[in-house]
Amino acid sequence: MNEVSFKFNITEKLENGCKYKVTVEIPMNVGWVDYLDLVIEKGHETITIPLKHIKNENDKVFFETSLELETRAIYHYYFKYKVNNQIKYIKKENIQDNHIIQDEMFKISVNFKTPGWAKGKIMYHIFVDRFNRGSAEPMQDMPRRTTYNSWDDEMILGPNKDGIWNADFYGGDLKGIEKKLDYIKSLGVEIIYLSPVVHSQSNHRYDAADYENVDPYVGCNEDLKQLCDKVHKKGMKVILDAVFNHTGNDSKYFNEYGTFDTLGAYQSIYSTYAPFYRKNYHDGRVYYDYWWGMPNLPVCNGYSCEWKNYILGEKGIIDQWFNLGIDGLRLDVADELTDEFIEGIRIAAKRNKEDALILGEVWKNPMRMNRGYLESGKGMDTVMNYSLIDALIRYFKYNDITKLAYTIKDIKREYPQDTINTLMNFTSTHDISRAINIFSTYDFQEYGEWAWNPISSDLDWCKNYRLTKKQYEYGKEVYKAYIFALTFMPGILSIFYGDEIGIEGIGNLSNRKPYPWGKENLDLLNYFKYIGSIRKEESFLQQADLNILDINKDYLMFERYTDDDRALITINRTNEEKEFYVPREYRDKRKVYTLNKSREGYLSPYGGIAIKR
Repeated sequence: MNEVSFKFNITEKLENGCKYKVTVEIPMNVGWVDYLDLVIEKGHETITIPLKHIKNENDKVFFETSLELETRAIYHYYFKYKVNNQIKYIKKENIQDNHIIQDEMFKISVNFKTPGWAKGKIMYHIFVDRFNRGSAEPMQDMPRRTTYNSWDDEMILGPNKDGIWNADFYGGDLKGIEKKLDYIKSLGVEIIYLSPVVHSQSNHRYDAADYENVDPYVGCNEDLKQLCDKVHKKGMKVILDAVFNHTGNDSKYFNEYGTFDTLGAYQSIYSTYAPFYRKNYHDGRVYYDYWWGMPNLPVCNGYSCEWKNYILGEKGIIDQWFNLGIDGLRLDVADELTDEFIEGIRIAAKRNKEDALILGEVWKNPMRMNRGYLESGKGMDTVMNYSLIDALIRYFKYNDITKLAYTIKDIKREYPQDTINTLMNFTSTHDISRAINIFSTYDFQEYGEWAWNPISSDLDWCKNYRLTKKQYEYGKEVYKAYIFALTFMPGILSIFYGDEIGIEGIGNLSNRKPYPWGKENLDLLNYFKYIGSIRKEESFLQQADLNILDINKDYLMFERYTDDDRALITINRTNEEKEFYVPREYRDKRKVYTLNKSREGYLSPYGGIAIKR
C-alpha cells in the first residue's frame, strides 16, 4: 500500500531473540487516525500491540512502538488502524490475475537463517550401495547378507533365501563416489547428499548397527573423511542421512542375534543400552516398541538422557560425524523425533559448523503440525518438499490446477523465506517410483494420497515392469517439461542418482537399481547438464521471490524476482503448440532459456521458455 510505509529496525540482538523499534508513517490526507495496532500471529497465538502517536511532520503522522521477539523461524504480522470511522489494514500486496489484492500477512524471522551455501543449489542424492563400486577387493562375508558378483546381477525384491529383506549388496562405496566427483560436478551439483553410511544390517542402512563406524561394505571412517576433503576441494558440500528414530535389531545396541560382543538391550534390561529404547512394562515383562511394528527396527527414546548424550553430547555421534568433514544432516522421519531432540541436533551441529544445514524428512506441511521443529527457529532449517512435488506431478500428469495453486500459495504464505529457499525439491527419492516411470504411464493412483504410488504393490509386478520404447519417449518429454518448471522454482533442486539418465523403477524397491554406467540416456544427461548451467548462471534464483501469474490447462506461468533481476517462466504441459501473452517488459530481452525450441509467445509441445529481464 503506497500511502503507508513502515520500518522494523533491530535495536538490540539478544541471546534468544531481538529488540525492535517499529515505525509507521501515514499521510495526513487519508484522514484522522484514531489508533494503529501491530497484530502478530505466533502459531495459533495472536498478539496485538498498540503503537503510540509520536509526531506530525511533512504532511505525515508517525506512530511508533518497541517490542522484543524471541527466536523463531517465522512470525506473521500486519497493521490494523481506524481512519474516518473505518477499519483498514496494512498487508502484503499479492498479485493475482494482474490485480493487486492485499490479503497476505508480512513475515519476519528472528535469529533464524539457513546456510547461504544451500540456497537454490543443485543437490545429488546418492543411494550409496547402488551408485558406484570403487574397491577392487571382494566383499567379505557377513551374517545375514547376500552379495552380488556383478554390477549387472538382477537385484532381489523382497526377502532373500534366509527370509531377510533388503540384505542384498552390490558394494557401492565411498571410493566409488570419489571416482565420480567430476561427473557429479558436471551436472552443476554443489551439494552431495549421502544415504546412511554407518554400519547397518541392510543395504539402505536406515537400521544402524554402529553409529561410530562406516559400514565395511562402504569403506571406513577415513574414507568418509577423505571423500569430504575431496568434495570440498571441488567446491561442493556433503550432507549425511541421520537416522535417530530407531536402530536395527542386529546392532551393538540391541544385539538380538548376539552378533556383537556387547550386552544389548534385547538381551538384558540392565544393558548399558537399554535406556536408549522406548519400552513398555506389562505383567512383569519388558516390551520394546518397534517402528511401524517392524520387528527389526526398535524405536529409540528421544527423552532418554543416555540416548541424547550418546548422540548429541560433547564427543557424541554428531560431533564424530562432523569431525569427519560433513556439512549437514538430513533427519530421517523427522516428524517422529521429539522437538527437544531436534533442537539438540541443531545445537550439536552448529557447535561444529555454524553454517551446518539441518534438513528434515517431513511429508506434510510442517507449519500445520502443531510442532516446534521448524517454527521455533531452534530446530530444522528446512524440509523435503513432498507437497510441492506431488502437486507439480499432478499438474503435469493429470492437469490438477487447483492442488498446485493452493500448494504454492500455502508454501509462500506459511513457510519462512529462508526455508523456502532451501526446500528439497526432488526428482524422486529412494522412497518413491522413479521419475521417468511416473510420467510415462497411468499405472499410478491418480486419486491416491500421493501421485507416485503405483496401482499395484505386488513385488513380481514391480520387478518385471518395463516401459515400452513409446512409453519411455513420451514420459521423457513430460519429464523434461516438469524439470524445466522445477529448475526455476525456489529451493534446492535434488537429483536422485540416475534420474538424470532415466533409470526405470516402479515402487520403492525396484527404484534402487545400480547406476548403469556406460548405458546412460545421453539426451537426458545433456539436458540435466543444461539445467545445471542455468542454475549456475542465474545466481539470483537462489533467493528470488516467486509470483504465480497463471496456471491453466495448457501452461504454467510464473515470475522469479529480486530488486535487481526478474525472469518470466512459462511451461507447456500439453503435446500441442500453445500461444501465450508476453508482458511488455519481457519482450526482446537479453537472456532466453528454452526447452524444445520454444520462442517468445509460443510454446512447443512440452516446451518451455525463461525470459530474463
